Amino acid sequence: MNADDSDILARGRVATRLPAQDLDRARRFYAEKLGLEPVDERPGGLLYRCGGTDFAVFRSTGASSGTFTQMGWEVDDLDTVVSRLKERGVVFEEVDVPGFRTRDGIAEIDGNYPSKGARGERAAWFRDSEGNLLGIGEPVV
Repeated sequence: MNADDSDILARGRVATRLPAQDLDRARRFYAEKLGLEPVDERPGGLLYRCGGTDFAVFRSTGASSGTFTQMGWEVDDLDTVVSRLKERGVVFEEVDVPGFRTRDGIAEIDGNYPSKGARGERAAWFRDSEGNLLGIGEPVV
């Protein structure tokens, strides 16, 4: 690799891949609960686009551990987004451990987003129909 190639991945686009044991069930969840429709589909997967970024849900015999955030959205008004998703039946995770607690599904996290000039983040998490842990965050400036 020469000096001109040092940023070869930085020039690429990043896209998340989420496993689904039941692709039809996943499609219904993303449509009915999140209001998302695929922009493309193949026999083994669905491609979604949000804010100019792609993510795919693909048929897999494996399952996600669901122990960490696999994909997240950054929004301008977390309270409104959480409220509307709850109206659609999305269930948000409740966490109460030392140093980290959600209230009505939303956590205040100091120190996240330092590169964006934010002092922290407000965030919420939910699982899709396949057990993938998804997050929504709003920078706190």
